[in-house]
Amino acid sequence: MALPTLRIIGFIIGIFLITLAISMVVPMATLLIYDRTSDLPSFLWASMITFLAGLALVIPGRPEHIHLRPRDMYLLTVSSWVVVCIFAALPFLLTQRISYTDSFFESMSGITATGSTVLSGLDNMSPGILMWRSLLHWLGGIGFIGMAVAILPLLRIGGMRLFQTESSDRSEKVMPRSHMVARLIVAAYVSITILGSLAFWWAGMSPFDAVNHAMSAISTGGFSTSDQSLAKWTQPAVHWVAVVIMILGSLPFTLYVATMRGNRRALIKDQQVQGLLGMLLVTWLVLGTWYWWTTDLHWLDALRHVALNVTSVVTTTGFALGDYSLWGTFSLMLFFYLGFVGGCSGSTAGGIKIFRFQVAFILLKANLNQLIHPRAVIKQKYNGHRLDEEIVRSILTFSFFFAITICAIALALSLLGVDWMTALTGAASTVSGVGPGLGETIGPSGNFASLPDAAKWILSLGMLLGRLEIITVFVLCIPAFWRH
Repeated sequence: MALPTLRIIGFIIGIFLITLAISMVVPMATLLIYDRTSDLPSFLWASMITFLAGLALVIPGRPEHIHLRPRDMYLLTVSSWVVVCIFAALPFLLTQRISYTDSFFESMSGITATGSTVLSGLDNMSPGILMWRSLLHWLGGIGFIGMAVAILPLLRIGGMRLFQTESSDRSEKVMPRSHMVARLIVAAYVSITILGSLAFWWAGMSPFDAVNHAMSAISTGGFSTSDQSLAKWTQPAVHWVAVVIMILGSLPFTLYVATMRGNRRALIKDQQVQGLLGMLLVTWLVLGTWYWWTTDLHWLDALRHVALNVTSVVTTTGFALGDYSLWGTFSLMLFFYLGFVGGCSGSTAGGIKIFRFQVAFILLKANLNQLIHPRAVIKQKYNGHRLDEEIVRSILTFSFFFAITICAIALALSLLGVDWMTALTGAASTVSGVGPGLGETIGPSGNFASLPDAAKWILSLGMLLGRLEIITVFVLCIPAFWRH
């Protein structure tokens, strides 16, 4: 790869690091507000190291007349997420006195909005580090939206071109409109975060907890300020507010932009949104009725428990209201399946994404009809787009490697002596971005601290692969990529 190209990639990563360093002012301000200044020097050191590293990459300057090709975007995307995670781990390393492995795992989980954690004793933890965890979710969420809207369609990743908008068009003609779309996406993200904070506060949380959970919910991350997650708050209003914000975070942000620009029916008419909301509603009612039937809870309370936990798993957030892995084998298996679904394309949610399941159903129906009517010409369309061969191929490729990645990670974990339940659900939850797995060790009431260091590095790779849609990372492993 040419030196000017590496210089421009370094320049962009340097800007990301400087932004990350400035972001550390937020937890530092939190420490000052809550008079917990003992951790302040650690954050100052972390911020200074990150800022100097970013400055070292920016000082050489951006090469002129150099434009990044699609293949360069792969390297930029992967390297920027990895480098940011390396430096985002510093506050955990310096304040919590934990190993760098644990620090990197926590920062990767934060930036990728996965929600898996190695930390415990959150109820008495420094407010600065709690704020930093939530802020990493928030920054990672808006970063992924930008990538999903602007970069992934260009790289033809897993059928994302179905949702290519003018914000993805790099021609000079629409560049001003692209900037406007980007600003509106940020405005929508910030607005929902502020409204979510106020709603959580109104529902019964303290202002600190409200801001943390709003950032965690809109990014579909799942970090909480309590080891009990949302079970710490018994007010039903808190749980329903969390459900609403998680759903808002899992909807396409480009549709919020369309709504803000006057298309009032943009969200209602979208097949992804209809599919996600329909699936959530049916699952709530079926599992809620089953849970009510098998417990002593009132039907509305059973529905609330189910709605929060199901929405959390489907949107790959990771909040929990009690340990749903103890509800029985039926619910255990259902939650395992739901973790693969994910939210909509162009949202903060992980998983396979609802549109790929819908496209698979369209293809199945078309193939069955073709068997009955071999000479018929069957048109296949999704959300107004024709399903051409390239889109179908990219969706099949992504889905296949998504499954293979989970199998490979689970197998690697089992080689390290991890039990099969922890290995399989840990691999699935990190690649899908759900956060907690199932079982006693990494279930909703546990965490990942007891796993071997090698397992944490493997799972960190799983988080990165899942967040960057698998193929983005795999393409770097091809020798042809590094040839001129």
